[in-house]
Amino acid sequence: MALNDIQLDSSLLVDMYRNSLVEMRDIRPMQGKEDAPRPGRQYLGEFRKNILLIVHYDLETYLPDPQLNFITSILGACKLGLGDVAILNIAHLPGEGYKHIQEKFKSNVTILFGLSPQEFEMPLDFPEFQVQPFNNCTFLHTPVLEKLENDKVLKSKLWVCLRRVFGLT
Repeated sequence: MALNDIQLDSSLLVDMYRNSLVEMRDIRPMQGKEDAPRPGRQYLGEFRKNILLIVHYDLETYLPDPQLNFITSILGACKLGLGDVAILNIAHLPGEGYKHIQEKFKSNVTILFGLSPQEFEMPLDFPEFQVQPFNNCTFLHTPVLEKLENDKVLKSKLWVCLRRVFGLT
């Protein structure tokens, strides 16, 4: 039997990839801009641990595949998965800033990738890579994912912040 001919049953696959598989039936695409938003499901992920990741990509439903892979690797390093977070592309939610999104999600941690607190319409401003507690939530804002992925110094700054936010050693 060749290596490419091996068949694995679903229970074995679940055991092997317990922390990295995501059920696709729970991931629904965003509606178009002309449609009324569907409450609670304009995001990618399951939001089980109340962690909100906000991105801004005009031409993507959520985010490009290379950036999704990068976020997945970041989450894996933090012992998290897509099921633990919600990835929200704010480009498709015009006029919805901090107040509306925090009311809707009530997240414990919100990370702004490539979006400043001012652009998110927060009532306070803080620099990149500063872990900022505010209104029962921990905020962090960073450069865009493409910049983080290609710059080791920025990536290490992000890692220092994530270790602090998630209590990693």
